[in-house]
Amino acid sequence: MKRFYKLVSTHHQPQGWEVHLDGKPVKTPMKTLLLVPNEALAEALVGEWSAQEETIEPDTMPMTQILSTQIDRVSAQRDVMSGQILKFLDTDLLCYRAGQEPPGQEQAQEKAWDPWLDWFEQCFDTRLETTTALAALNQPQAAHKAVMAYVDALDDARFTVLQLVVPLSGSLVLGIAFVEQAASPQQVFDAARVEESFKDEIYNAELYGRDPLQDQKDDAMRRDLEAAQRFLKLL
Repeated sequence: MKRFYKLVSTHHQPQGWEVHLDGKPVKTPMKTLLLVPNEALAEALVGEWSAQEETIEPDTMPMTQILSTQIDRVSAQRDVMSGQILKFLDTDLLCYRAGQEPPGQEQAQEKAWDPWLDWFEQCFDTRLETTTALAALNQPQAAHKAVMAYVDALDDARFTVLQLVVPLSGSLVLGIAFVEQAASPQQVFDAARVEESFKDEIYNAELYGRDPLQDQKDDAMRRDLEAAQRFLKLL
């Protein structure tokens, strides 16, 4: 879509802040008013819209997308989305290990992942199991109950960030650590990319070149995580 506006501004309403394009309020993809909870976040969204050039690129406006998701989807589908997120506990990336083959990968996983499992245990008073088998784990019921209570207690904004980070990283543990601001975007990225980084070392990707498509995916992941962190800090 071509950029159709010149001026981007904020407008305060009793229920929150609006972002205006040439005086008209921005709406979500579902045509709902994009109502922002505070001025600081509204100004951040103004920055995203102002930075658009001749063509509007939604992928370069991640915080706008996060808030739109909260308004359009989370408010109406939170129960369904919660169920989808909670399923990640039994399939969490951090709990599935490589075993002895290839040599060294299991140690790389332990170094990157065990500290986050330790963090989870401290927060929820239950230890998650790990495996080198292909069969799915059934994590302790105490862990399921504790995580469900945590997810249910989140406000919609933080829940929206959680539902973004969990599938992005493949880990409910990392998603919770991120929402709690215990894990930075780089830490989540590094933990989620342990296996890929290990393969890059084996095949000397730095010398022979990396897959351009994977580089694009990595850049998009970093961008989304950084935007999600900023979104949290501005709430």
